Amino acid sequence: MPGDPDDRARGGERRPRPYQWPALDGSRPGTYWLNTHRPHTRPRFEAQTLAFHESVPGHHTQLALAQELPGLCDFRRHAQVTAFTEGWALYTERLADEMGLYSDDLYRLGMVSFDFWRACRLVVDTGMHARGWTRDRAVSFMVEHSALTPKNIENEIDRYIGWPGQALGYMVGRLEIARLRAEAAARLGHRFVLRDFHSTVVGHGNLPLTVLGEVVTNWVSGQEG
Repeated sequence: MPGDPDDRARGGERRPRPYQWPALDGSRPGTYWLNTHRPHTRPRFEAQTLAFHESVPGHHTQLALAQELPGLCDFRRHAQVTAFTEGWALYTERLADEMGLYSDDLYRLGMVSFDFWRACRLVVDTGMHARGWTRDRAVSFMVEHSALTPKNIENEIDRYIGWPGQALGYMVGRLEIARLRAEAAARLGHRFVLRDFHSTVVGHGNLPLTVLGEVVTNWVSGQEG
């Protein structure tokens, strides 16, 4: 789950991804890796948003829990459905704000900056893979419309070139989780409990969004009954 786009060290050596899953046998905990390579190339105000996305309440909450669920086969424990996995982590960037986790408005700026970043992805990925955009045009668009540094933008664009469509799953998943939450809250009214909704969303492992919708619908029906 790429979070920080600059994931290569000097000499081309591959750096760990920001979040490393726990070992299934319990020998290694889940780990959020803070990228300290060339710190001057990334602004400080992004730090908390990225941490919430990759650790708690984002990927670590979601993926470590999935490994602990009884009754899941190994395939379900290890499967990654991008729209669900990244959609949850992206959703939690705003959830962290609802929970009052950001230290101050400077770090909340990081949350807004990341929203612009994810919106730009929808444009440049589609532009390059469906509209014939050049790399330079995609880079220029993100420089003009996001607060990412030029180096990070170049790395991001190269990622989209090599992994078409993957970055689009983030916003697709976030919007679907937000839609399901709004519908559940409208149907249940005062009986809607947000923590129970979240437990339902992350309590079944990685799911295709259509299946997640069925799970949430069944949960709402159970609350109504």
